[in-house]
Amino acid sequence: MNDIHGNKGGPGTPRGIGDLLDVAVQRAVPVVGALPDDRLEAATPCAEFDVKALVNHLFQVMEQFQRLAAKQDSDFTESADRVAEGPDWRERFGEEARKLVAAWSAPGAEEGTAGAMNMPAATVGSMVLLDLTVHIWDLARATGQEYVPEGEALAVVERLAGTVAELAPTARSMGVFGEAVPEPAGASAFERLLAATGRDPRWAAPVS
Repeated sequence: MNDIHGNKGGPGTPRGIGDLLDVAVQRAVPVVGALPDDRLEAATPCAEFDVKALVNHLFQVMEQFQRLAAKQDSDFTESADRVAEGPDWRERFGEEARKLVAAWSAPGAEEGTAGAMNMPAATVGSMVLLDLTVHIWDLARATGQEYVPEGEALAVVERLAGTVAELAPTARSMGVFGEAVPEPAGASAFERLLAATGRDPRWAAPVS
């Protein structure tokens, strides 16, 4: 288990972004690996993206947040079509995800500030953790896959609840989050997280 500086720790030690990203990536890679080619144009709960566009967005996020982990400048204006680069895009997604985990597990990754807005690096790391969690749920939901955080993944949800509460006002004003939606009765912690980001936790793919 990693602490906030990427060091190993025992029970009760705070889990760092690298450690939590590792948990998230272990769940994300199988979802992306199971995305069928005939669903790439399917709608997702994130209305801005269909499945293919969302996968490309996640490639961009993973690449740029590796740079941010190293305190380098990022460029989110790039919009390469990674899926169109070859049929091995699922494997390349896994490789990029593992690079992301390594970048945020490096000593000092969570220290200081990162990005053009000079945000705390730990907050920036939580942002990519959020993307690798809620957008993977988006992809799973769009393609009929199960994505229910349990076990170690509950620590990811706990971390992200605080991140969303902190960032929500600014994220909504910038259009990054939608307005919070009502939580369903008996909502889980993860469903409450989804609702706070403007997602309907019970979203279902349109019937074609």
